[in-house]
Amino acid sequence: MSYELPGAGAPDAVTCRYGVSKLRFRGPERDLNAPYVACIGGTETFGRFVSDPYPALLEQRLGEACVNLGSINSGLDAILLDPELARLAQAAEFCILQLPGAQNLSNRLYRVHPRRNDRFLEASPMLTALYDEVDFTEFHFNKHMLGRLHEISEERFGVVRAELRQAWQARMRSAIDALGDGVVLLWLRYRHQRPDDPAEALGPEPLMVSPDMVAALAPRVRSTVEVPVQMAGQSDELDDMIFGMLQEPAAEHSIGPVMHRVIADRLYRALQDIDT
Repeated sequence: MSYELPGAGAPDAVTCRYGVSKLRFRGPERDLNAPYVACIGGTETFGRFVSDPYPALLEQRLGEACVNLGSINSGLDAILLDPELARLAQAAEFCILQLPGAQNLSNRLYRVHPRRNDRFLEASPMLTALYDEVDFTEFHFNKHMLGRLHEISEERFGVVRAELRQAWQARMRSAIDALGDGVVLLWLRYRHQRPDDPAEALGPEPLMVSPDMVAALAPRVRSTVEVPVQMAGQSDELDDMIFGMLQEPAAEHSIGPVMHRVIADRLYRALQDIDT
């Protein structure tokens, strides 16, 4: 086990690995011999800056192990490139899959880091031709890069948006098929938070995921649970969160304990409905 230390101050949480996976998940490591629910997702599922993320709270409600397979800043590429996740999901009674945004996956326009999917690696010749005035070496994060492209040309950005949505839909179908027949989609719907940030023009998180795109996945899953959420900076939950001196800006843009309780409650009711 180790600690995630993205800034000075208290560690976010103990992390662990399962089997041959290269991803670090929220710890402590759980016994997988008993029946369990697998919770796969990114930073929200991991529960950054909170003591009890929604998988732990859901476990208290269900009375059954809920294994937190959330990994900070992971997206669809991290899920699809990790066969251990598929094995863990297929062995679970249910697999709760947090819907990721469409920006954090490799596509015909750019390539992302295979595990920390929010990291921009390089643009393809197709993208550099579309935005020939842009120096892509200046970007380190996908959202920053996309916000800048949208700011330069909304018309050309339509090509980018269409490519990301097409890639997301194909990749989501592949992920659901790989994770087995017990998938429950968790759709955390954010509101706009920072109108002064060019990236906010891209829309709320999960980025560029429309209701029609989610609805198209419904025949492949057991249920879709939609939960409106607010960031801690808006819901005044910072005093109830755990973070170091340099981590406050990141904590403000994370979800707090109240939101995690709401998510756990919605998921509990959805799982009860499936069982009945």
